[in-house]
Amino acid sequence: MRFLSRSTGRAAALLSACLFGAIAFTAPLAANAAPPEPPPIFVLNSLDASVSVINPVDWTEKQRIPTGKEPHHIYMTPDEKSVIVANSAGDSLTFVNPRTAEVQRVVYGIIDPYQLQFSRDMKWFVTAANRLNHVDVYRWDGKDLKLAKRIATGKTPSHIWIDNTSTIAYVTMQDSDEMIAVDLPTQTIRWRVATGPMPADIYGVHNDKTLLVGLTGSDGVQVFDVAGAQPKLVGKIPTGKGAHAFRSAGDGKSVFVSNRVANSISRIDLATLKVTDTYPVPGGPDCMDVSADGKTLYVTSRWAKKLSVVDLASGKVVRQVNVGRSPHGVWTLDHAKRI
Repeated sequence: MRFLSRSTGRAAALLSACLFGAIAFTAPLAANAAPPEPPPIFVLNSLDASVSVINPVDWTEKQRIPTGKEPHHIYMTPDEKSVIVANSAGDSLTFVNPRTAEVQRVVYGIIDPYQLQFSRDMKWFVTAANRLNHVDVYRWDGKDLKLAKRIATGKTPSHIWIDNTSTIAYVTMQDSDEMIAVDLPTQTIRWRVATGPMPADIYGVHNDKTLLVGLTGSDGVQVFDVAGAQPKLVGKIPTGKGAHAFRSAGDGKSVFVSNRVANSISRIDLATLKVTDTYPVPGGPDCMDVSADGKTLYVTSRWAKKLSVVDLASGKVVRQVNVGRSPHGVWTLDHAKRI
């Protein structure tokens, strides 16, 4: 058996004590380490050609990102590494890191991209040219866009919904009061249907067999059955004047719609297609996003230069953050499920 000498034993004991002390000292530091900062909230200032970057911890504007003219809507790439800001009057797309808010690249030559959406199979990217009355269908290879076809539409194509089979893009025509269905594989129009006044956003329910269409020129949401070869208008949901944009609540059970003129947000139950809650939001509520825990709704107040933050438990606006002129799209990586 091997024995330690007295001097060696003292050294070993001293070393053990030092190591124990170091562990005891560093453990609380690790335990008390600050949690990572949550991703920012992006607000598109359509009349200032910029994006406000909001810190959701202290609710301050951290920075303002310059973009092309009239940024209206924002959408995430399928790999979730970028968010794309569509600069309608700037004929460009600005790619931004969703965590750091750093501009990654700018893609020019995308004509009048007012609205934008990817298909769920990640193969197609569709933009609506609001001023120029056409829809552009692009192929997406994971990095770059290649125009497949430019399709003439009715007046003022507004919002887009791509179905879960990634074969049909539904697009509203704001100034000709209609909706079209674009076949993505052939890039042709399947059908065209009349809607109420100033149709805006579209939301698919019941496995995309039913479409909800917000009527900005009216006081509610039209319901279309699109399961057959031709669409059928089957109802209307009263919500409030200026029904405009949709956002899933993230629970798979309900969807929010903003009523821009009525200054309110309505929650629609997807099973009954009836309004269950109404939340007052001032300043012309427009686009929305929902926090990952489903407790908070972020709303752009279009006419007030504010981001309104709604506590869904109380139904009240708990704070408003100053942003730029005519805030439109809003987005954060820390969000509830969108579909």
